[in-house]
Amino acid sequence: MFTLPHRSPRDLPFVTDHTALLLVDMQRAWLEPQFDPHLNGPDAEYFLNRTHMQVVPNQRRLLSAFRSARQNVLHTLIQSLTADGRDRSLDHKLSDMHLPPGSRQARIIDDLTPTENEIVLPKTSSGVFNSTSIDYVLRNLETRHLIIAGIVTDQCVDMAVRDAADRGYLVTLVEDACATYTPERHQACLNAIKGYCWITDTQTVINRLQEMQP
Repeated sequence: MFTLPHRSPRDLPFVTDHTALLLVDMQRAWLEPQFDPHLNGPDAEYFLNRTHMQVVPNQRRLLSAFRSARQNVLHTLIQSLTADGRDRSLDHKLSDMHLPPGSRQARIIDDLTPTENEIVLPKTSSGVFNSTSIDYVLRNLETRHLIIAGIVTDQCVDMAVRDAADRGYLVTLVEDACATYTPERHQACLNAIKGYCWITDTQTVINRLQEMQP
């Protein structure tokens, strides 16, 4: 089992105005059983309990802390650019994954609704760096530290971590603000990506924000 604290050379103090939060795919399609039939089965109990009892409350705490510190917040979600989904990646077409723009299932859940000045990036691939302008946006924001949380740990979150690290960001993964479908998958992912990021918990990130260097 992966244990915290995680020793990493990426464990460095956050810097004011160079630190951003990215929340990955916290949308109704993957969190509400009426939109995802997989969430009605017995195997979904762990995922739903973790997301609603731990992940969402911790992300709310992160959002509050970043907003109070006036640091940038970005949200990414899976959503086609077109109503018929013709712009989707081949993988999403083969997976029959299509969330039309403006649809109810594509919306970020109410508890994590972006504020007017937060950035929302729709994507049509697992990796946010592959199908959005996030790298361009983060560099315009002068981001150095990218704090990542979301769902699911071993898919879209994993890709965001690896791709951000490859592009030169100092990545922090907030372990208790992420979830996948089994604890074994979650732990295996943490072990696999620990060389790309500093893995820590929500309270430690909040403490670091309060201690940020100018």
